[in-house]
Amino acid sequence: MAKRILLINGVNLNLLGTREPDLYGSTTLPMVVEAAQKQCDALSVHLETMQSNHEGVIVDRLHDARGNIDAVVINPGAFTHTSVALRDALLGVEIPFIEVHITNIHKREAFRHHSYLSDKAEAVICGLGTYGYTAAIEFAVKNIQPKAK
Repeated sequence: MAKRILLINGVNLNLLGTREPDLYGSTTLPMVVEAAQKQCDALSVHLETMQSNHEGVIVDRLHDARGNIDAVVINPGAFTHTSVALRDALLGVEIPFIEVHITNIHKREAFRHHSYLSDKAEAVICGLGTYGYTAAIEFAVKNIQPKAK
């Protein structure tokens, strides 16, 4: 059975490539998604993607993923530091997840140092730029087993 990965990008990541390129680089979100799709195709992994600036939309998508997705790769953006709802949804659906951040959040403002998700994530990748998505998908493929349907 092919693994199924859901790639979620949260708040403001639709601006990737143009928002603070000195921090986040010039790679756009469509470029990230295209690279992730190529990586998954090469690994025979089914990839679904979504981006939303709305917390509830992300929560609803996680609920829909229950029983249909083996792993979540999530860059929650600023929701990392604020969203108990996102934490509860990830725990509630019982899908292993990898938390990704393009920048090293620990080298940034103090309020960015805390994550409501990290202590429950299978792995946390930060500071690798958009390569963090590649690393997260590779980790998920190698370390998270598909659930029997």
